[in-house]
Amino acid sequence: MNNLLYIEDEPFLGKIVKETLESQSYQVLLISDGALVMDSFDSFTPDVCILDVMLPNVDGFTLGTQIRERFPRLPIIFVTAKIETEDLIKGFESGGTDYLRKPFSIKELIVRINNQLKILQYAEPTPKPNSQEIKLGKYKYIKDKYELLINNKVRKLSYRESEVLHILIAHQNKTVDRKSLLMSVWGDDSFYNSRTLDVYIRKLRSYLMEDSGIEIITLKGKGYHFIVP
Repeated sequence: MNNLLYIEDEPFLGKIVKETLESQSYQVLLISDGALVMDSFDSFTPDVCILDVMLPNVDGFTLGTQIRERFPRLPIIFVTAKIETEDLIKGFESGGTDYLRKPFSIKELIVRINNQLKILQYAEPTPKPNSQEIKLGKYKYIKDKYELLINNKVRKLSYRESEVLHILIAHQNKTVDRKSLLMSVWGDDSFYNSRTLDVYIRKLRSYLMEDSGIEIITLKGKGYHFIVP
């Protein structure tokens, strides 16, 4: 039986969705107040998080960021009536691995939940270097602070930038498969996430350009080769 953390502040919708999911053999913890979500992890371990955006006290995007920082591999499905592209992008940037617009069918939600569980099952775990402070040529990278340092200058990375860089570091001077990288960071290799990865690779190249010995080489059709002196 899979555990689902469902955060929804509309009482009727929350009740209907919870009961329907439980009838499909899921165990569901329903929370209606954003301020109560993070404490719930002390007593409940979800396999998938279903997260509404418009919540009292703490909004869904903020919660998504907090959950992702604490649980890097937990699938998060954002559910919202917001329809603007900017909201979709913000959802993925806040740690979402999928996005479902209201109104939605329960059947579609179940398909998306099962898809996230399959992705989690087959995704390659991110290799983790032993030290939180890692030397990269002339740079130092501090993962838990999302910081890249050189010559007393500090570059703050976003969560996604840090995750991509961390995987490249774990495979430095080796080839990283593009699909594996996408699955590890985003949970799927959709067209949107693929284009987003391209943006992050360009950003990381610009951040690391002060050391000419460091290169992120794109291998067309394969992935990336991260060269570190």
